[in-house]
Amino acid sequence: MKHSLLKGFLAVICVILTVAVLYASDSAEKGKNVPVARYWMSVATQKMSIPGMPEDMPGMGGMFGKLGGATRSLQLQVNSSKPAPAEPAATHDIPPGQNMGDTLPLLTPPPVKERRGEPVEREMPEHFEKPKARMLMYWGCDEKVREGQPRVIDTEKMGPLEFGKALSGRSGSQQYLPSPRSGQVYAEWPNDRKRVDVPKDASLKGDHLVHGNYLPDIRFTLGEQQDFMAPVEFTSVTGKRAGSLRFQWRAIPTSIGYFVMAIAHSEKTGETIIWSSSEVAEPGYGLMDYLPGSDVRHFIKEKVVMPPQTTSCSIPAGIFKDAEGASLQFIAYGEDLSIVYPPKPKDPVKPWNPVWSAHVRLKSTGMLPLVDTEQEKHGRPKTKGRDYSSRETGREYTAQKAGRDYSSGTGAETQEKGKLGAPLKILKGLFGF
Repeated sequence: MKHSLLKGFLAVICVILTVAVLYASDSAEKGKNVPVARYWMSVATQKMSIPGMPEDMPGMGGMFGKLGGATRSLQLQVNSSKPAPAEPAATHDIPPGQNMGDTLPLLTPPPVKERRGEPVEREMPEHFEKPKARMLMYWGCDEKVREGQPRVIDTEKMGPLEFGKALSGRSGSQQYLPSPRSGQVYAEWPNDRKRVDVPKDASLKGDHLVHGNYLPDIRFTLGEQQDFMAPVEFTSVTGKRAGSLRFQWRAIPTSIGYFVMAIAHSEKTGETIIWSSSEVAEPGYGLMDYLPGSDVRHFIKEKVVMPPQTTSCSIPAGIFKDAEGASLQFIAYGEDLSIVYPPKPKDPVKPWNPVWSAHVRLKSTGMLPLVDTEQEKHGRPKTKGRDYSSRETGREYTAQKAGRDYSSGTGAETQEKGKLGAPLKILKGLFGF
């Protein structure tokens, strides 16, 4: 099984790049009435769920932050068309409840050095070898595979255009984030001056002010709907990969829709298996990131995204039975907010020259390894015959069965094996180390 997950994801990356080349479009912002300053806040909550993993366990080498626990992240970006001063300076004054100080400085990153004098190779290599990939695509929250599935996507039997079309799916409306560009000042946070983790109790609710010597004052207020979203919490995971896998989650109060996909590679068959929760054929690559609220509501009507009242789904029986390192990717979409000042006049004849715009986008994501489980009385999963669901005092987890009882060990090392043995095995299966 060694390196099988890597091979699978390399195959998927190759496919995604192929589709990106075929369907790439110009992302430069176009149109009139572009504000002098544009400000974006990207607000995210992430959680990786591992059966039996203590929520405060540090990630290995910082790979996951805190394994099994939720983390929050915030990205701030601004563009201004005002002339850049000799020493550009800007900052975002935050509400007290954010618990990150009084302000977050926005810095312009150092310019990337351009490589000149080197020819750019644009022609197809003389001995180009078409990448080989075979993918099986499933969809729908069903216990059994639906009639007409899977959709087989095979590079050996398809031309590039046909292959790209077969794998292409839906994606959100084009979002023009601030970025380094000619003729405009760009700044961002996090940066080298102030790089701090977002606290668990941070709240964005309240008054915000973005100001500096190259942009107008940007004032706005955020409420409950644009605060950090609650983390993804799986309340029940039952079944076996040879049969159907059913998972349930706790509703996220500010979510406007959910989408789930799973992907894995089978060393046995050499195939990559893709599944999504969509009711119609949809691989899901373009849906696993921020989406505007209007797109989410449109995709709900198309039965691609699940409505916010949904709290359970099933993966059809047997589709991942021969796959290694199968994992489920979950996203909850938040309601984005767009503000323009001054507001666009209702009278189309009146001139309109917006001074600034602010955009806030939100998401909450989760990851769950797909392993054989049995359901416990209290809704916690048992993994491969061992019980990691019992919680004793404090944060201690114990393991019983399989002829071993680590919870009775006298040394710290023995106790740690009991707490972390199975979760680390799951990680080994997922990432191949």
